[in-house]
Amino acid sequence: MSYPKVNYIGNKEKIVDWIASIIPADAGSFFDVFSGGCSVSYKAKSMGLRVLSNDILTINYHIAKALIENEHETLDPADVEAIFDGVPFEGFMYNNYAERYYFADECRELDLIRSNISKLDNPYKQSLAFALIRRAMIRKMPYSRFTINWEKIVELRDEDLSYAKYGRKRSYHNKSFRYHFEDNLKEYNDAVFSTGEGHKAYNLDVFDAISEVDADAIYLDPPYAGTMNNYYGFYGMIDTFINGEVRPPFENNFMDKRTIKDRFYELFSRLGKYRYWMLSYNSRSTPSKDEMLELLHRFADDVTIYEMPYAYRVTGKEKKHKDIEYLFLVDTHLR
Repeated sequence: MSYPKVNYIGNKEKIVDWIASIIPADAGSFFDVFSGGCSVSYKAKSMGLRVLSNDILTINYHIAKALIENEHETLDPADVEAIFDGVPFEGFMYNNYAERYYFADECRELDLIRSNISKLDNPYKQSLAFALIRRAMIRKMPYSRFTINWEKIVELRDEDLSYAKYGRKRSYHNKSFRYHFEDNLKEYNDAVFSTGEGHKAYNLDVFDAISEVDADAIYLDPPYAGTMNNYYGFYGMIDTFINGEVRPPFENNFMDKRTIKDRFYELFSRLGKYRYWMLSYNSRSTPSKDEMLELLHRFADDVTIYEMPYAYRVTGKEKKHKDIEYLFLVDTHLR
């Protein structure tokens, strides 16, 4: 019962125990509405809460379906053989992304893998397979995100050149998709566990999700406006791989500093049915801590702010200065 390696920018894995310690003791259900890599959802599930996980990215929905909603299904050797069985072919990934994110032969492999995953006869096995191939795709992608141009990708995947220029060969970028899939298989299988609480994964826009889902506590971890927060750019390529089509960037993205306060006002105005609101935020983000507090006080009197020093790692180098991570806890019953 251990959260597996996901490699998700902005993931709360390292501070999840701190976040979990702030979940009110009388909250029996927990709605993670921007679930991302699911580290907080996974922790809440391990605490015995009924967990509802939502994310607008399709791949994040599959992570949640595989690790939160799923309580029993794992991938066995026959499933793995089925996923990699057959001859790679020129399909959607080859026709649209060869020599853009991966080499041509790798895109052929991805087309085969995607076709085979769709043939698995169990939706939880499919989601687990998507989570694992995501892990493989991320491991092969320099900087673990899809905002790098092809010339830089080729440079960083050239092990000799990379070693000469950066002192690192990064040989894991050139391991096969199957190698990475199987290298992480046991860890992901072992992460599946049951609590019998009826957990659920959703793939909705945040405003649609809060209209549909009821819970005692809602946890909000939106993209931090003003920081490195382009999650569509980082991971939308994997959605494209899964869906076989390019979809437009999501509208309610909480990224634009010009509109962010209006987004939060609209969001907070719709949260009245939840007793507890938990909002993660950061000292480099917009709005500021005081502006966020003022916004929250328009809807609730009881707002507590928790703080801890924390620095995110993005490219492997830790920032010299530490930011402050905030967690706002709202109890609407005390209004």
